[in-house]
Amino acid sequence: MGSVIAGRDGCVFALMCVFASAVGAGTVSPLAAAGYTVLPAPQKVTLAGGDFRLTPTLRLQLDDGVAKNEVAIEALTEDLAARHGVRVAEDGIRIRLSIKAGSVVIGAAQDKDKNVLAEQAYHIELAEGGIRIEANASAGLFYGVETLVQLIKHRDGRLWVPAGDITDWPDLQLRQIYWDDAHHLERMDALKKAVRQAAFFKVNGFVIKLDGHFQYKSAPAVVEPQALTPEEFQQLTDYGLRYHVQVIPYLDGPGHVSFILKHPEYAPLRAFPDCNYEFSTTNPKSYELLLGMFKDLIDANKGVKYFYLSTDEPYYVGMTDDVKGASAGKMLADFVAKTAGYLHDQGRTVVFWGEYPLKPSEVDLLPPYLVNGETGGDEFNLAFKARGIRQMVYTSTEGEEKLFPDYFVRPPGQILHDKEAAKPRVEQAVGQIVNEPARRNGDLMGVSVAGWADMGLHPETFWLGYATIAAAGWNPAGTNAQAAIADFYPLFYGPSARRMDRVYQLLSYQAQLWSDSWETEPSKSRKGIWGNSNSIFNPRRPAHDQMISLPPPPKGEGLAVDHVWHQDNALRIGLADDGLAGNEELRGLLQENLRHAEFNRYNLEVCLSIANLCQHNLKMLQSIGRVDELFAAAQAAAGHKEAEKALASLDEAMDLFRQIRDDRNVVLRETTE
Repeated sequence: MGSVIAGRDGCVFALMCVFASAVGAGTVSPLAAAGYTVLPAPQKVTLAGGDFRLTPTLRLQLDDGVAKNEVAIEALTEDLAARHGVRVAEDGIRIRLSIKAGSVVIGAAQDKDKNVLAEQAYHIELAEGGIRIEANASAGLFYGVETLVQLIKHRDGRLWVPAGDITDWPDLQLRQIYWDDAHHLERMDALKKAVRQAAFFKVNGFVIKLDGHFQYKSAPAVVEPQALTPEEFQQLTDYGLRYHVQVIPYLDGPGHVSFILKHPEYAPLRAFPDCNYEFSTTNPKSYELLLGMFKDLIDANKGVKYFYLSTDEPYYVGMTDDVKGASAGKMLADFVAKTAGYLHDQGRTVVFWGEYPLKPSEVDLLPPYLVNGETGGDEFNLAFKARGIRQMVYTSTEGEEKLFPDYFVRPPGQILHDKEAAKPRVEQAVGQIVNEPARRNGDLMGVSVAGWADMGLHPETFWLGYATIAAAGWNPAGTNAQAAIADFYPLFYGPSARRMDRVYQLLSYQAQLWSDSWETEPSKSRKGIWGNSNSIFNPRRPAHDQMISLPPPPKGEGLAVDHVWHQDNALRIGLADDGLAGNEELRGLLQENLRHAEFNRYNLEVCLSIANLCQHNLKMLQSIGRVDELFAAAQAAAGHKEAEKALASLDEAMDLFRQIRDDRNVVLRETTE
């Protein structure tokens, strides 16, 4: 999936792009210039000049419309204590909270639904005589409170806030992150922590893909061990709603359903008998199964407005023998109408992927109540807008990277394999949101930031992208990618975190070196690839596995060796030598931050496990290079009739391979723990 950046015609749009690019390139917000961090950056800030000390205790005054059980009060009390050691008591600077419709007037925004945006708006007055936070609705008051909590600065053992005014509102009503629990599953406390973390950064949608990690009553065969019960999913849903976060179910169809069709009970529903990737869209029982699973999820997700009907990559619609010649796009539209119709009747707003094989001319076949979770070129955007289908900007904090996202990109001189250079994730995604063509020819209502788990990445590695990219959905003109990243570190890890920008740079470099250090070869054990988006492969094309060629062992009485291996791998070994120095620096910084960071220490432990994996790989490469040298030494000794030296070199080589195996087992065990 992804957006197609089309031609940027039109004077107004061109001027907007120039302005947005300038903002992204170097504009510093007034708060950042004064040394304060807020993410997302507020829309309108007026500083009075100077700042004032915050007292260790604060008085709370509840004005119009604020009930005692308002979540903003809970968030203010808990976050002030946890982050700044400040207590709500009977003395100190007064904080007044109020909710009154129409009290905060919003400014310009992309989203046409201004009433919804106004519900999330807030106004903060900051003065030494008192602080006032007012909002039109509960969500706005919560966001205002979290902005105040983020603003507080630690300096010289005291707490400071700037004097001035902040008026803030979102550019788009939805800022969603995609949480992939299809390949693993967090415990309930970790899922709640993730939802609460999302709310802290004004993310209001937590799209969760569970696949077999939910206890479906209608499809018991797909349920995997430790799957969430309906009661647990409702508990998570209710928790999210309290913090103005919708926990949104995500279910695939017709493609990406191997977790269903791999089971014998559901094999008859396959589009092709020998492929478990995709449902048959002409089999009524496919719909019967899907609608039952929809109902199971909805019944355990009461109170949520949205549902993700993931029509992602429906490659083989229209390719089966019984429908050959039919329009694949029309068949996909029919599938969407049938499945989304059920969800719509259950009161859900359905988000789907409006993509290939659908054509712009076939958009009229879709129900107008849908939301397209991605944007396309001009022709698609105009077609969806004409149909009344609103859109979201789809972005990603990770795609096919292994171990860690590409937040930073290794310089060209430090790459083994020639390939198209990646772009730093945050910079790329923020630029996409800011310059999205659908701003001028579509009907945007949100952004979605995905973190795919297919490559095995830990979700803790996604938070930098989740927070900073979603920030551009709140305030695109005020989101500078580098400034947002800099704001993220102290907000996520605490003010005592040290050199986190260098940590993320080194983690990115180390993960890219890990991937770059391997070769690939046709798999000898896995099944071939059945097809892709363009065609069905006949015969199947081989899958590819990672591998590294080893130095060929000495042969014959003279222990002859082929010296080509060292020539072919000189760059690989050189990169490993250089990489180990960076790895040592990285692990040192992570250990230092584990001692000093106030928050999200588990996140740092995950990062350390990644660093350890990379270290093992680099040491392994060094050891393999040393083995090649020992084989050459054995050959030289044999040539001089020095049998004892030759055998000693071979024994040392064997010991190195044993050490690689033993070290690998240690790293695996430690990473698992």
